[in-house]
Amino acid sequence: MVSEFRVGVISSTHGIRGEVKAFPTTDDPARFRELTQVTLVTKRERRTLEIEKVRFFKQFVIVKFKGIDDINDMERYKGAELWIDREQAVPLEEGEYFIADLIGLSVMTDEGKKLGTLREVIRTGANDVYEVLMEDGKTVLLPVIDECVLDVDLEKGEVLVHVMDGLLDL
Repeated sequence: MVSEFRVGVISSTHGIRGEVKAFPTTDDPARFRELTQVTLVTKRERRTLEIEKVRFFKQFVIVKFKGIDDINDMERYKGAELWIDREQAVPLEEGEYFIADLIGLSVMTDEGKKLGTLREVIRTGANDVYEVLMEDGKTVLLPVIDECVLDVDLEKGEVLVHVMDGLLDL
């Protein structure tokens, strides 16, 4: 299982007092209000920063870190990622999973055959859709509905599905 989750990417500095504008990569940007710290990750550096203040502007989160009070201290972090530990993640309800934990799972049919590997989870609003890379190199899109996705077993590393009529027709 994944031990860390990316929650944002710094797009630019904001103002002259060390604030940054971050694009949230979490499905609930308001969760930034609950965070006390994040790990800033670049290709060369990894450092834990304590969050002092959070506010929102359009689709961005404006973050002020404790002890960083100058634009010059944050200028080099454009493009840096913001990560949190699994322990800081929002608690999940029964039947909910972190997307990072689903990617790479084997997708098995209720007929006992391996369909492929879960490659992507597409958020559509109505229901999620699993993109599965099949054994023959083609992809199939499976709606995440009770009639199609029967079980997710993270310990076994498998998703059990019922392939509904027409899903494999090309």
